[in-house]
Amino acid sequence: MSYEAVIGVEAHVELATDSKMFCGCPAGFGAEPNTSICPVCLGLPGALPVPNRRAIEMTVAVGLALGCRIAEESEFARKNYFYADLPKNYQISQFDHPLCLDGRIEVDVDGDAVEVGIIRVHLEEDTGKSIHLGGSGRIQAAEAARLDFNRSGVPLLEVVTAPDLRTPEQARAYAAELRAVVLALGVSDARLEEGSLRFDANISVRPRGSEGLGVKVEVKNMNSMRSLQRALAFEIERQVGQAERAVPIDPETRHWDEEAGETRPGRGKEESSDYRYFSEPDLVPIRVDAEWRDRIGASLPELPSARRRRLGDLGVDPVAARLLASDLEMAAVFEDAAAAGADPRAAANWLTGEVVAHLRRSGRSLAATPLDGGALAALLGMITAGELSSTAAKEVLAGVLDGEGSPAEVAAGRDLIQIGDADEIEAAVDRALAAYPAELERLRRGEDRLVGFFVGQVMGETGGRADPRMVGDLVRRKAPG
Repeated sequence: MSYEAVIGVEAHVELATDSKMFCGCPAGFGAEPNTSICPVCLGLPGALPVPNRRAIEMTVAVGLALGCRIAEESEFARKNYFYADLPKNYQISQFDHPLCLDGRIEVDVDGDAVEVGIIRVHLEEDTGKSIHLGGSGRIQAAEAARLDFNRSGVPLLEVVTAPDLRTPEQARAYAAELRAVVLALGVSDARLEEGSLRFDANISVRPRGSEGLGVKVEVKNMNSMRSLQRALAFEIERQVGQAERAVPIDPETRHWDEEAGETRPGRGKEESSDYRYFSEPDLVPIRVDAEWRDRIGASLPELPSARRRRLGDLGVDPVAARLLASDLEMAAVFEDAAAAGADPRAAANWLTGEVVAHLRRSGRSLAATPLDGGALAALLGMITAGELSSTAAKEVLAGVLDGEGSPAEVAAGRDLIQIGDADEIEAAVDRALAAYPAELERLRRGEDRLVGFFVGQVMGETGGRADPRMVGDLVRRKAPG
């Protein structure tokens, strides 16, 4: 029997507000443990929450970007459970009255469009952080645990998809698209390695073609796009294997072990009734009227899908367009280069090709280099004007990225300006032809590949500063004798 997976993804996004969701404590990452805390985020008796207006606006912005209906009235609820990193023994979240409902987003998977339904986007507070010491770092093998409550109370936005995904590749594409949307809106830095963007996935398998749903398993602890894809692939294979052997699949929460490359049992799967939700008595409902909603909608920037379409209309390659739509720093350099007169296709290709390759080799971010749109446009202009060969331009780009100056300064400093004197180039061609008479005779007999050999000789003599196309034309013209 052939099986298919049914996948839904829950994304948790830490919002980039200055303060926490219900108090004035700083919400930033990286402070010394337990230094950004107060009676409210620790849940001390008598401390009352006050909602963060900016977090509400960010959530509405995400909902609008995902095509959601914004509820005119929503409310917070208490989600009751007991864990060491939850000081109040309940989390302020949203349950049956979330801020955003019934959205939809389209993602591209290897050229195919996949539509993913968004059930809800709601707002809640984050928990603290448990650090398990000893063993594997998991609670089961820990020798001790430490608690850091700095994260407790940080605004957390949750995006819940419909079970519309069928493969690990679709889930990864959705996660990447959601991250791109979040970054474009500026509501989070969406750094998976710091936990400001986290993904959980619900997976079941069923006979292909059937409409029912299998037993749902939740997988946690996936801290990269690659981890998400690998964890889902493993879990699908595990569940299909059990289904084929008629072994029951337990409804449970499992954790992804990156090093072992497998999911491992965690705990039994809870249902919403297990959390005993009820309306938060210390907070009034949130009312988002049409004026507030429309004002937030009018402030939305160009979204990744719209940017990809626009770049495609400019002739930019789809792969390059996807990267430029998801990387704000690179997109800014591209836009500035195009505004300065650079050909959009060339600017995109150099950015997503040579620039990205250099950054990977050096381990730097684009923001850590001096390259801007004006410098990129100047470099491309020198190529178009015949002042730089493509090989020399790569060397000039490396110099610009390393802080040696503008493209013109680097080219002059490294003596890479292309020779524009036709007589000088012709003389270099004559010397090359005279130096290799045997190869010249073979070229005359029809071995056209030897044109490249002579071009290489001239380029070597001139330090790469001759125009290779001009050299090739001269070799072909002079070879017949």
